[in-house]
Amino acid sequence: MAMDGIEIERLIKQSFPDAQVVVVDLKGDGDHYGARVTSGVFQGKSRIQQHKMVYDALQGQMGGALHALALETVVPK
Repeated sequence: MAMDGIEIERLIKQSFPDAQVVVVDLKGDGDHYGARVTSGVFQGKSRIQQHKMVYDALQGQMGGALHALALETVVPK
């Protein structure tokens, strides 16, 4: 079963309350999403660490209900 974009946003914001999250269904199939996550918690972290933090926020859904996520993480200025 595919994952809803609203659920992706909810899980990310649950872990990063300060985050600005934009989720886009890239193919209209509910399986391929893009997300831009802006949060101060990424300050001082490598890009790999930032992405792992977001994947952890998705509570094991990557590779299951969520097939693909093109992820962009941003530290606010």
